[in-house]
Amino acid sequence: MNNIYFILLLVLVSTHVTAQQQKPAWAFPTTDKVLPPSNEDPNKVWTAPGSALSVTRAQINDRYNTPNWFPDMYPPMPKIVQFGNQETEVRACGLCHLPTGTGHDESAYVAGLPIDYFMRQMVDYKNGDRKGSGTMIRIGKAITDEEMRSAAEYFASVQPRPWIRVVETDTVPKTYVARGNKRLLHPDGGTEPIGKRIIEVPEDEEIVLNRDPRSGFVAYVPMGSIDKGKELAITGGAGKTINCAICHGQTLLGLGDVPAIAGRHPNYIVRQLWSIQQGDRVGNSNLLMKQVVEKLSVDDMLAIAAYVASLTP
Repeated sequence: MNNIYFILLLVLVSTHVTAQQQKPAWAFPTTDKVLPPSNEDPNKVWTAPGSALSVTRAQINDRYNTPNWFPDMYPPMPKIVQFGNQETEVRACGLCHLPTGTGHDESAYVAGLPIDYFMRQMVDYKNGDRKGSGTMIRIGKAITDEEMRSAAEYFASVQPRPWIRVVETDTVPKTYVARGNKRLLHPDGGTEPIGKRIIEVPEDEEIVLNRDPRSGFVAYVPMGSIDKGKELAITGGAGKTINCAICHGQTLLGLGDVPAIAGRHPNYIVRQLWSIQQGDRVGNSNLLMKQVVEKLSVDDMLAIAAYVASLTP
């Protein structure tokens, strides 16, 4: 009899586990354990057409010195954005988010964020209400209020611009996740089915690896994703979610202190929807989002992200 109860318990536990949604690993890139061999000369000096800068790979990846390729493209960077604070181990904001605030797939597009919203997110990282990024949690705990506001005011002043090209497809180039959690094309080439994923890669790999803000990303999404996402985002999908425009504005370019979501990295959008649904992102700024994400499947999140990423920022 005890064995029967034990078996029933196992069935119940198994049913509960399988009922939970799997974390979409493709939206949370982590460096592959085995990487393709690199033939790059670490002492090679990199340049860019029209820029006076000449830097090595080590200088490009210096956590406390954002490459300032094109100073005329953006306002003068404050110290915390260009250099960070080495004494408190707060990395330069521009290293990951770029001086243009457009960021990379593994980071976030922060150009044009409302100052108060930006500040709330940093406070949420500081007090533990926002998880999911060890780097940002460490920065949130160490950054000063003055540095935080300086970064917030800078990125609020940067004009958003098109950065993501969304392409619906059945197949994608084979990729790998390099150091720094950057997804890149596999040097061996080849293609594979996209499945139920978003695969976001640089339009120009060399430019992105050089943290050069001239070129963005292409996001491959499954066929039909954009229309499905539009249905969910604009009409609520017959009660499955809530019209995004209610809070984010009719064009999804933000409303008051609510941020824009149009034209942002789709994998970042999925990460945030998942994190809010799973309770990894809480706090006052996310209370309204709980009802939005409650009934969404990962496929729904993918579709919404594909749609909003396809819009003009």
